[in-house]
Amino acid sequence: MKIEADYIESQKIFTEHPCWNKFLVIQLQKALIMKTEREREFLLFDAEQRYSVFLQQFPKLDNRVKQHIIASYLRITPESLSRIRKKMDH
Repeated sequence: MKIEADYIESQKIFTEHPCWNKFLVIQLQKALIMKTEREREFLLFDAEQRYSVFLQQFPKLDNRVKQHIIASYLRITPESLSRIRKKMDH
């Protein structure tokens, strides 16, 4: 989810309503956890394992998103993804 806001207006909101600071911290913590988890997967998992994780995290996207986009997300070539899919079907 992408949220855009004017910098000066957002600073004004954070100053006038400190509860938004807590919200911002929580969102930043969530983003850091997601980023760290994704980086860990790239370091520790091979392409097939990353694809399996993708299928678990996004079970209905596999048939709705083009193969080259999924391959890009997994940082593999579309041809590699095709081979992985074929191997997993058997």
